[in-house]
Amino acid sequence: VQLQASGGGLVQAGGSLRLSCAASGRTSTMYALGWFRQAPGKERKFVAAITLSGSTTYYADFVKGRFTISRDNAKNTVYLQMSSLEPEDTAVYYCALTPWDNYDLIHEYQYWGQGTQVTVSS
Repeated sequence: VQLQASGGGLVQAGGSLRLSCAASGRTSTMYALGWFRQAPGKERKFVAAITLSGSTTYYADFVKGRFTISRDNAKNTVYLQMSSLEPEDTAVYYCALTPWDNYDLIHEYQYWGQGTQVTVSS
């Protein structure tokens, strides 16, 4: 299984970005795809997740109402639409796959993409 994250960049506060995570390989045994982020000097933390069947979504409290996770099965791609961005959202964003339903537990994710940098200027 391989994951390719893209879509990061530099944006002003209040702006929007859409991240993409393209998956390839055998993902049929996976339960959910999650997005995590890691700011400099801080731990990686859960942002959002979506189940690969049924499309149930989960969000961290600090992104609710601002970020939307969705998927396109035909393209094997999951998106993270980020709006009303704040400087505190600056981080490297990673996508990952888990076979388990504990979607916010980072250690249960088995496959990781390479990360994409999001920088929000004030």
